[in-house]
Amino acid sequence: MSFEAFGQPLLTFPDAEKSPLSIRAKALVFVDPRSRQLRQELAQLAPRSISVLIRGETGSGKELLARHIHRASDRGGLFVSVNCGAISPTYADAELFGYAAGSYSGSASSRAGWFGSANGGTLYLDEIGDLPLPIQIKLLAALENHEVTRVGAHQPSPVDVRLVAATSIDLAQAVAAGKFHERLYHYLSEGQLELPALRERVGDILSLSEYFLGIYSQRLDLPVPLISEAAQHLLEQHSWPGNTRELENVIHFALLVSTGDEILPEHLNLPEAPISLAQIERQVAQTIKNGSAAERSALKRLLESLTQTL
Repeated sequence: MSFEAFGQPLLTFPDAEKSPLSIRAKALVFVDPRSRQLRQELAQLAPRSISVLIRGETGSGKELLARHIHRASDRGGLFVSVNCGAISPTYADAELFGYAAGSYSGSASSRAGWFGSANGGTLYLDEIGDLPLPIQIKLLAALENHEVTRVGAHQPSPVDVRLVAATSIDLAQAVAAGKFHERLYHYLSEGQLELPALRERVGDILSLSEYFLGIYSQRLDLPVPLISEAAQHLLEQHSWPGNTRELENVIHFALLVSTGDEILPEHLNLPEAPISLAQIERQVAQTIKNGSAAERSALKRLLESLTQTL
C-alpha cells in the first residue's frame, strides 16, 4: 500500500490491511527537516550489525524506527518485539532466553524464548531500562558471546540476534544512579538514534494527519474529508504531549464526528491555539480600516482601558 500526503513520500508496510500492527505502526513520514536527518542516520545504521539504542518520548514511534531498521537490513529472520515492562520478574530468564523441556511443572517441551525466536533477525526491547539488573547482565553476555543458555539446559545454544532497544528515559542517568548496567549501556551506545517529539517535527504533522485520515476512512468505508485551513493551523499549533499516538486518536475522532466534507477545528476536540500578537495587530488594523464607526469607537475605548491598566 502507498499513500501520498502533501506531495511527500509516505512509507508503509506491504499488505497493510492484513497486518495485525496498529495503524500508527505502519506509516513512516520523513517530511520535516529533522525527520529527513533521522532518515539519513537510519540509512547508515541499518546495514550494520551493531546494536541500536533509540531514545524518544512515549508514543513518538520508536518501534516504527526499529522495524524500519530491520526491514532495511539484510537479516532474514523475524522482527521480535518485547515490552520489557511486561516481562515477569519471576520468569524473565525463561521469557527472554527460553527453557528446556521439564524445567517447569507441566512443560513437556522446550521453548526458544524471545531471544531464540529472533535468531537470524532482530530483537526489539522496548523500555529496556525496565529490565532487572541481573537480566541486563545476562543479556549483555548473550550479545557478546552470541549464545544463550536456556533455563534447565546444560549447554548453551548459539544465536545470531541483532538488538534494537528503546527508552524514554536518559539511561546515562540510570547508570549513574546504579539502576542500569554500565557495560550494557556502552554496548548499546555504539549506535544511537534520537527520535524528536512530534511537536519538534512540525513538518510531519499534516502528512501524518492525512495518512491517518486516509487509512481510517478506508477502514470505515467513509469518504475522505479535507482538513480545513483553520484545522491545519490548530494541528500544527498543538503541543502533542501524546505524540503520534495522540494525533492518531484526534484524527480518528474528527473523522467520526465531522458531518460535511471538511474537518473543522471543532471536530478535533483540541484547545484553541492562543492568538499571536501579529494576529491581534492585523485584526486591529483591519477594524481601523474597514470597521464601522461603532466598532472603531469600541476598539478605541478598549485600547484606552488597556493603556490605563499598564
